[in-house]
Amino acid sequence: MYLGKIVEEGPTDSLFSTPLHPYTQALLSAVPTPNPQIKKNRIILKGDIPSPLNLPVGCVFHTRCPYMKDKYKSVTPLKKEVSKRHFVACHLH
Repeated sequence: MYLGKIVEEGPTDSLFSTPLHPYTQALLSAVPTPNPQIKKNRIILKGDIPSPLNLPVGCVFHTRCPYMKDKYKSVTPLKKEVSKRHFVACHLH
């Protein structure tokens, strides 16, 4: 969920093994591992966090999306089932 909008949902094993939305990917990259010897590629999001009182038009994540294209500013992505019970609302899928 990002700014009150569901961007990805599905079975836990599917979400953790194959996160599809860039926000889900960034969140999971921030989860610490119990072994300090294992290095993870942390995804650091850039851009402005919009006000939840004044949501952006189009994709709510477009101000921080590393894959942002102009259409994301005006077209809201539809929720799609990409695998069994795994849904994502993202223009990339």
